Amino acid sequence: MDRTDRTPTREAAAARAADLIADVEAALAEAAAPAPAPVPTAYRDDSPLPATGDTLPVAQPGRPPMSQRATDASAMMLAGGAGTLMAGTGAGAALWALGGIDPLVLALAVGAPVAVVAALSHLVRRVGQAAAEAAPITHHHHYNGPVDARQEHHTTAPTTRGVFARTTMRTGR
Repeated sequence: MDRTDRTPTREAAAARAADLIADVEAALAEAAAPAPAPVPTAYRDDSPLPATGDTLPVAQPGRPPMSQRATDASAMMLAGGAGTLMAGTGAGAALWALGGIDPLVLALAVGAPVAVVAALSHLVRRVGQAAAEAAPITHHHHYNGPVDARQEHHTTAPTTRGVFARTTMRTGR
């Protein structure tokens, strides 16, 4: 095999060497040149703010401005909603797992604890009312000086019941 066809000619080698020398000189000139000034990406105005101004307030991101009471109520509603979500998910999972159970048995199993709690609360309320009615009411009055023969004693017992708060007043003598 003849090596002369692979070897570049002198003119081609000289041109290639001149190109390499020019590239090296350009790289050195670029490295020696001063770097351009950096372009600012932010600006901070440190001048003092005026105490008052005529600029209207701007709503900030996040929760809207509201009173502390409204903020507390909002947080309580969010927490209650999260609790309801967890309880509902648990109940849904339980009902999905119990899908093959007879609906009557399921209704009795779910309704029985509610009925027991309602019956116990009614029983406790009635026992409290009976104890209050059974206890004798004794009034002791101590007077210094003349006392009229006629005395009046009035008792007012307000009772509030119901979802829409109906208040009844009983007065006794």
